[in-house]
Amino acid sequence: MLRLGIPAALVLALAGLSLASWLKRLPIPALSVGPIGISGTKVTMAAPRIAGYTRDSRPYEFTARAAAQDLTQPDRVELQGVQAKVAMQDRSYVDVTAATGLYQSKSEHLMLRENVVVKSSAGYEGHFSEAAIDMRTGRVVSEKPVEVKLLNGLLKSNRMEIVESGELMRFEGGVVVMMNLGEDRK
Repeated sequence: MLRLGIPAALVLALAGLSLASWLKRLPIPALSVGPIGISGTKVTMAAPRIAGYTRDSRPYEFTARAAAQDLTQPDRVELQGVQAKVAMQDRSYVDVTAATGLYQSKSEHLMLRENVVVKSSAGYEGHFSEAAIDMRTGRVVSEKPVEVKLLNGLLKSNRMEIVESGELMRFEGGVVVMMNLGEDRK
């Protein structure tokens, strides 16, 4: 009974949220979704958006072009066209884009894949083929080659790890740093 009841309740809840936001009778400032569809065991949403604050009171906004959730695996959400904006502790912002993503709600893990680009308002830019993010701890790991454009150079490595919500970054395996020191320092 629970196998059918829980997915049915999820579908009804999503339909209720969509209807409520469409009618604008129930204010839902932190969550919005576009049209919702059902195909087989998958519920699809166009343009889902979530905004809020991290545990240390930094604002974030997370959107996707589309999201799909299989009712047989309700803790997994497949994402297409991922975009996120997160405030850092120094009040700068980081923008993240990726072609695809997979969010696992039980473990609060987000796996971004394909053309992952991270740009900071401070001028840094990272390019990854994948990035695993632990939303609880703020830990980010890429086990595949990364390239980071610095303000005055370029850093490449085979692995990257970010801990403590960006306070510490580790680069490992074949690390290459190319620096542009300017004309007066040659």
